[in-house]
Formats: sequence, structure tokens, C-alpha cells
Amino acid sequence: MTAPTEGLPDVASLSFEQARDELVRVVAELEQGAPTLEHSLALWERGEALAARCEEWLVGAKRRLDQARGAAETARTTEA
Repeated sequence: MTAPTEGLPDVASLSFEQARDELVRVVAELEQGAPTLEHSLALWERGEALAARCEEWLVGAKRRLDQARGAAETARTTEA
């Protein structure tokens, strides 16, 4: 039996959308019940890594928005 994550791309290389979509699939598979405890644990670990990857993307996006807002605010106060 092969590991449920064998052959899958490294989580760090995934875009937000790829990580999110795979996380949805992992959760669905866990909800259906994996055939073995080992399989369930591997899925859980992959899911945790995928969730962390999504969080990284979201934190980065928030940082970019905050920077853009700061730059816009600076431009407004400079013009006044």
C-alpha cells in the first residue's frame, strides 16, 4: 500500500488555491474514514501542512494590503 501523500508536490511549492483545494480533498477523505490508522495519520499531517501553507499565503496577502494602505495614507497626508 502506498502512502496517501506519495507522489504529491511539496506543500511549500503550492499556490494558495492549490493548497486550499488539496486541503478540501484531504478533509473529505478523512471524513469518509481512511482504511488504516497510518493512512489517517498521514492524511492528517498533510492536512496540517496544507493549512499552514494557506495561512502563510493569507498572512502575506494581509501584509501586502497593510503596506498598500500605509503607502496610500502617506500619499494623502503628503499631498495635504
